[in-house]
Amino acid sequence: MRGRFVLIGAVICLAVVTGAKFFTLTVSATGPIPIDCNRACLEGLADQYLAALVAHDPKRLPLASDVKYTEQDQAMDLGDGFWGTATAIGGYKHCFSDVVMEQVGCMVTMHEGEHMVIMGMRLRVELGRITEIETTYYRQGGGGPSDFTGLDASKPESIWFDTVPPAQRVSRQQLITTANMYFAGLENNDGKGVYPFADDCNRMENGIRTTNNPTLSPNAPFNAFAMSCMDQFKSGYYAVVTRIHHRRFPIVDEERGVVWAYVIFDQNGTIHTIKLTNGQTVSMGNIFNRPSSLEVTEAFKITDGKIRRIEMVGSGLQYHLNSAWGGISDK
Repeated sequence: MRGRFVLIGAVICLAVVTGAKFFTLTVSATGPIPIDCNRACLEGLADQYLAALVAHDPKRLPLASDVKYTEQDQAMDLGDGFWGTATAIGGYKHCFSDVVMEQVGCMVTMHEGEHMVIMGMRLRVELGRITEIETTYYRQGGGGPSDFTGLDASKPESIWFDTVPPAQRVSRQQLITTANMYFAGLENNDGKGVYPFADDCNRMENGIRTTNNPTLSPNAPFNAFAMSCMDQFKSGYYAVVTRIHHRRFPIVDEERGVVWAYVIFDQNGTIHTIKLTNGQTVSMGNIFNRPSSLEVTEAFKITDGKIRRIEMVGSGLQYHLNSAWGGISDK
């Protein structure tokens, strides 16, 4: 939207009075992407990006001369990194569009040689060109439960695409506030926060459902994965997440009630046991006994101020990772 306003200001004929004469200046569009890039336009651009990626040819894209590109929050030249190793587009694609800010984010499965990768990608358009490309990846062994093949064979739930009736829509800031309440409740989780979950809330992480899923870690002394979103947070089990920083919410879809967020989870390595709100003490074993961080790309489906669905791509990286994109470092 900001790009549209700038362009509108540029294309208006500027009348300059010099005596009795008038001079006009007209500026045309700077690229092949429509200035009012709607949902179909943005998602078509995402398809164009994926095709260019597996062709190893960024020149196929309508790029700004100063386009910023990152992989795992590290700035690099476009064409480097995954551009050299991506071999095919996988079967899963879930895209989220923000027609106001002209951004699109997608979670997709990709092939990298013999291995499958879950990729999160975000594109930003300004004045008819791609100005920002942000990518995150979950690869095998990236930490936490996952299901590459199951995700690759699936489709996004239809609930994500449900339109919120105009009279029930809320502002971008209200949607962001609700999404941020998730991170506020997760950071140093003690079970006493205000958690905005709907009764039917479910979360998917790296292709596998990590709520209401008793088959995941069935023999664990405390199986949080078998619990609802609300019960997980009320248990205090996530106290192991000691800080959530560099929070950003670049994509908001008011029409569908969706927020796309980026954050960094820090685990400082000192939380070896957790006293749950039910009185049970749970050992974290050797999982979180060293300082580490998790780079998180997360989408939220929000209805009536409640989170109904969560989809996440997250991979373990170095401790205190600082995002190349900045963000809110505290709450």
